[in-house]
Amino acid sequence: MSQLFKTDRLPASDRFDAWQWNAQQICGDCRIQLPKSSFHGAIEVRHIGGLPLTRFSSSPIAFWKWPSDSASPDNRCCIVITQIAGTRRYVQNGSAVLLSPGDSTLIDSGRPWSSTCETECARLYLRVPRWMMENRLRLRELPIAQRICGSGGVGALLSRLSQSLYEEAEQFKEEEGAAALDAYFQVLSACIGRSESAEHGHAQLRPQIRKFIEHHLSDPGLRPAEIAAAVDISIRHLHRLFSNSGSTLGECIRARRLEQCRNDLANPSLSRKTITEIAFSWGFSDSAHFSRSFHKQFGISPRNFRAQIGIKEWSCNGDRDSSELLRPRIAETFSKPN
Repeated sequence: MSQLFKTDRLPASDRFDAWQWNAQQICGDCRIQLPKSSFHGAIEVRHIGGLPLTRFSSSPIAFWKWPSDSASPDNRCCIVITQIAGTRRYVQNGSAVLLSPGDSTLIDSGRPWSSTCETECARLYLRVPRWMMENRLRLRELPIAQRICGSGGVGALLSRLSQSLYEEAEQFKEEEGAAALDAYFQVLSACIGRSESAEHGHAQLRPQIRKFIEHHLSDPGLRPAEIAAAVDISIRHLHRLFSNSGSTLGECIRARRLEQCRNDLANPSLSRKTITEIAFSWGFSDSAHFSRSFHKQFGISPRNFRAQIGIKEWSCNGDRDSSELLRPRIAETFSKPN
């Protein structure tokens, strides 16, 4: 069942507060700038396949929005915006896109964004959970605030399909709505260019993740949620980056910590540090667990390794042998194609 709000049913003095309140129920915190002339507008929400599809129409209006769901990356949404009438400018994350009727774009609801127009305009918002969008489009990183041209080709098809979904939403049975959404996402995927965008996203994310992990190896509280938040992706997305590497995220972090511990155990300048102190300095919090992990990784206990390497062997072989021993597994993981 659709939900409809219209300002023309209210006194002019109440329209601003009413519009802002209704907009916030859909888009979260926002600040609205109204024109000096009288304002009018309508907001109607319909549902297709369990997703809200909202039509906004109004006289000229500008707004700035702040995310309400950024605290949990798994709860973030994307908004597919289709411009129906008028010209509107959207800005997010340093990118700006100007949409004419028929054009579309993607906005990340978990980041601040703004929108302005100088004319009467109407647009459709399809709000999709980010994890669903990533799965449907098979993308690791979504192209935010980029114009999908609606003047022809698949961009025009996407625009017409979006409007058809809105017009027919209340007539669809549940299975029909799901099938219609499947078709919509297929067209959206074609508009974005799936494989090229995905590989570009991977190439950008790998060094960021590797750098963050390297800088926080000594932190025993390093967790997937912290890593995902640092590079602004979902935990689900983070784990997917490792799905084809043969090792889990936890295994890669543990391997890098063990390699750093092995390096320190072979360093004569650290001979006064106990094995436990070295283990704890690289994020381990249980000496017995560290010893078992070290033996499993290298086939020797940390105590025997330290005894065998010896100060004399270190002095003779120098950094060459140490560097040959140390092969950062996490670097290998991120260098593998997905």
